[in-house]
Amino acid sequence: MNIAVIGTGYVGLVTSACFAKLGHTVVGADNDPSKIEKLKKLQMPIYEPGLEELIKENVKHGRISFTSNVSEAVKKSSIIFICVGTPPLSDGGADLSAVEKVARLIAEEMTDYKLVIDKSTVPVHTGAWVKKTILTYNKQKVDFDVASNPEFLREGTAIYDFMNPDRIVIGVDSEKAKSILLELYKDIDAVKVVTDINTSELIKHASNSFLAMKISFVNALSRICEKANADVTKIAEGMGYDKRIGRAFLNAGPGFGGFCFPKDVSAFIHIADKLGYDFHLLKSVEKTNDEQKEFIVKKVEEALWVLNGKTLAVLGLAFKPNTDDIRFSPAMDIVTELMKKGVSVNAYDPEAMENAKRVLKDIEYSEEPYATMSGADALLILTDWEDFKNLDLKKVSGLLKAPVIIDARNLYDPKKMKEAGFTYKSVGRPM
Repeated sequence: MNIAVIGTGYVGLVTSACFAKLGHTVVGADNDPSKIEKLKKLQMPIYEPGLEELIKENVKHGRISFTSNVSEAVKKSSIIFICVGTPPLSDGGADLSAVEKVARLIAEEMTDYKLVIDKSTVPVHTGAWVKKTILTYNKQKVDFDVASNPEFLREGTAIYDFMNPDRIVIGVDSEKAKSILLELYKDIDAVKVVTDINTSELIKHASNSFLAMKISFVNALSRICEKANADVTKIAEGMGYDKRIGRAFLNAGPGFGGFCFPKDVSAFIHIADKLGYDFHLLKSVEKTNDEQKEFIVKKVEEALWVLNGKTLAVLGLAFKPNTDDIRFSPAMDIVTELMKKGVSVNAYDPEAMENAKRVLKDIEYSEEPYATMSGADALLILTDWEDFKNLDLKKVSGLLKAPVIIDARNLYDPKKMKEAGFTYKSVGRPM
């Protein structure tokens, strides 16, 4: 099939590459000429494991191309995925101006049937507005359909998630749109959940908000564990064996981040408010998440007493491993708060430092983990990159002024750390 993917961010690029891998002809379109020029030179604007190799392979076989001429991409394609940004507004709602702009452009440019699919995370009833917008500006009265096909991609494993999904959600209001989407995904072995567009849109917000709730629950549990001298990791293990609960997303830490969970929880609260329901539960999820970041800052204070004038080695700035994404990263928020308290920071992240440098300009950055530690008063671990799980602890101890580690990701065994002579603070585990 001939597919246009409008928007070449995390979702758009992965969607483009994976559909090309499935044998479709894909054009990735974006109104940012500099981003498109990079992609034409096979330079990736984001870090996602395997993405560069996959795009290079499909460019070589002529299955994928990139353009800044969005109108041309629309004209040449029968299927159009809208993958533009829907950033949060000050009231928690989603800014849908980019979605509206694309819908209007499609209406003005199309000369034959188009299936227009929202893949961006959008509030319920967005599909209806996209349809209304296209009807309004579709002067030639060309036939079209609108559908919803939300993405469930985790940064760091996005390609695997696309090709091996738990489910594919398809929201349609016509048999033609249903038939095309089922054909599009026929080579992916997964449950296809076919529903109406409103339900499809709500599935995405409901899923992400539920997962965020699990994270806030285990973080609240970690606070109780510290007061009760219990181990949150063992409690999570014991809970996880229950098939009704599951072990995933029950890892205590500094809180959830990234561009999806914080934005989607806030948006779902806003959606509920507009529909006349006060979503108290999700408001508590947000509050718990904010408090968890404060909790980590207090752990640093407990370890160092006076923060003003102290130097911290910080490992991890991305919101999770295997990505360069710092948007809504708990690590960034925690570092910012520590700096306000007079702490000097020397940080390292395998992929996120270039992005971090544009935001945190008043800290030192090192090219490898141990370089952050020389002369630091303590080490603070904020992202659970695999490399950080295998540090040479003798070397760490020798570099730090004192052997103090605050581990916000529970990477190490508290007993072994104590035996190694460290003052070690983790999350929700016995000292």
